[in-house]
Amino acid sequence: MLDSAIRSRIERPLDKLGAQLSARGISPAVITFVGLALGILCCAAIVTEHWTAALVLWLGNRAADGLDGPVARNGTHGPSDFGGFVDILADFAIYGGVLVAVGYAIPDARLAALAVLCTYYLNGSAFLAWSSLAEKRAQGGGERSLQFPAGLAEGTETIVAYVILLLWSPQAAQILWVWAAIVGVTVIQRVVFVGRNLRP
Repeated sequence: MLDSAIRSRIERPLDKLGAQLSARGISPAVITFVGLALGILCCAAIVTEHWTAALVLWLGNRAADGLDGPVARNGTHGPSDFGGFVDILADFAIYGGVLVAVGYAIPDARLAALAVLCTYYLNGSAFLAWSSLAEKRAQGGGERSLQFPAGLAEGTETIVAYVILLLWSPQAAQILWVWAAIVGVTVIQRVVFVGRNLRP
């Protein structure tokens, strides 16, 4: 819901920083894998219940995720489909990894974490299928590797939800149930969007 508005505000400074990093020979793949490493460390910090460290590592992971695209755009060869593939795979790995780690650290939150994972599965299936069909029907566009319809829960909301989760871990179960409901609404939004666009 907030991604377009946030992206319009930070796109220029991120592109400027991306150009500087690219000029120094730093590849988008390096940034993607640094972000993945930070995300894995975040999950490890959650398992060991070092919540402040987990929060810092989560924000570092998201910062790297925001930078690999601008570095790719400002690089010699530009963005690549494989880079986009690895980027989304890394995102999903950490989104799910955080939930598994929280479920391990906080037994009372396990059912709620599973509910969120289920909504992620449905949501990811919906937008990945749409991305493929949009390409097939030439309805895609833009510079992003994958096309997906807007919804209530997007990248910005996920960042905020996990920040809240890591700041108030004793209320993890309640926070995750609310987040599962929000992602569930997003699944419905995307199903409706795809239904309207694919209707003969």
